[in-house]
Amino acid sequence: MSTPVTNIDDDSQVLHGRAVPIRRSRPHFRMRSIFVVIAVIAAGWYFWTKAGTARADTAGGNIAKAGNAALNGGGLALPVVAARARRGDIGVYITGLGSVTPLYTVTVKTRVDGQIMAINYKEGDTVQQGAPLLEIDSRPYKAQLEQYEGQLKRDEALLANARVDLARYATLMKTSAIPEQTYATEQATVAQDEGQVEMDRGLIDAAKLNVTYCHITSPITGRIGLRLVDPGNYVQATSASALLVITQTQPISIILPVAEDQLPAIRSRTLSGQKLPVEGWDRDQQHRLATGTLVTVDNQIDQTTGTVRLRAEFANSDDKLFPNQFVYARLLLQQKHGVVLIRTAAVQRNAGSTYVFVVNVDSTVGIRNVELGTTNGDETEVVKGLEPGDAVILSGVDKLTEGAKVAAEFQDAVTKPGGGK
Repeated sequence: MSTPVTNIDDDSQVLHGRAVPIRRSRPHFRMRSIFVVIAVIAAGWYFWTKAGTARADTAGGNIAKAGNAALNGGGLALPVVAARARRGDIGVYITGLGSVTPLYTVTVKTRVDGQIMAINYKEGDTVQQGAPLLEIDSRPYKAQLEQYEGQLKRDEALLANARVDLARYATLMKTSAIPEQTYATEQATVAQDEGQVEMDRGLIDAAKLNVTYCHITSPITGRIGLRLVDPGNYVQATSASALLVITQTQPISIILPVAEDQLPAIRSRTLSGQKLPVEGWDRDQQHRLATGTLVTVDNQIDQTTGTVRLRAEFANSDDKLFPNQFVYARLLLQQKHGVVLIRTAAVQRNAGSTYVFVVNVDSTVGIRNVELGTTNGDETEVVKGLEPGDAVILSGVDKLTEGAKVAAEFQDAVTKPGGGK
């Protein structure tokens, strides 16, 4: 006989007169167990890799320290390039980008109307003042000149006859043979003829001038540009078109704008009679093109830029300066003598000081704070902190520390600005 089972609630039942709990499966409990196991494994993996990285970093640091110790403490020296400070001269320059400007530029135009008969120059020629350039048909003006010359002869004859009549009337006036009015009229006739003769002479001079204008000559010595008109063309004096352009290239000038606060130092020297030298370099500052002198300062400051223009003149015998060319100009304001000089590449800077690395007598590195003066290209003046003969390091400074051993290769030749020695 089976025993009846009675359910008391959802979690128990009555079996043989007792309440027995029902065993149910719990899926959520098994899932939590799986997540816990995964978290433990991940944590173990993380701490294991961190420990390995720390060991590797420690080992790498030890190896690096051992390498540095081997270089500097084990007898091996860091290779560097050095140069010795020396006593010499350095210039104080005012520099800037200037423009090559001809002293004279002439735009040649015709002053008479006519056909161009001949061109007596070649494009790019250098012509002397007074050299023939173009020929304009002068025949109409020569014909006009002959006409005025004939008119002058006629009027001179009329004047001579009027003067004879005036002399005769003067004699008759003494005897009262003619009225005074007749004598006055003859005087007016003589004056009128004299005026006509003077006018004829003026017309002749104008005609001769027009004939001269038909032969165009160079007003200056300079270089001719491209031809702007060809033979056979008819040109007019009222036209705005030019026949050719001539620019003077020897000598030539450079216009250099400088800041207005530099003007007092320049004027104090020019007013005392000093001739300040000016150098013209190419725009890369690699080659010096010409050397000249400052000749004048502009009479006003440009308020829009705060600059004043200077004009320096150059002989330009080799034509290295070309009109409207941009050049790097350097005006020598002052020459300092007997100062301590080092290579500019040796100067190091940080937020608080300016310093250089020096090579001590025992081939170790020292750090020396310096006070600098004038810098001119690859050379810099040291006002305080170095003496002539001190060796300063030019390159290889990125790994240097004070006291490090170095093997210095010396380069004492100083390169001047622009590549010169």
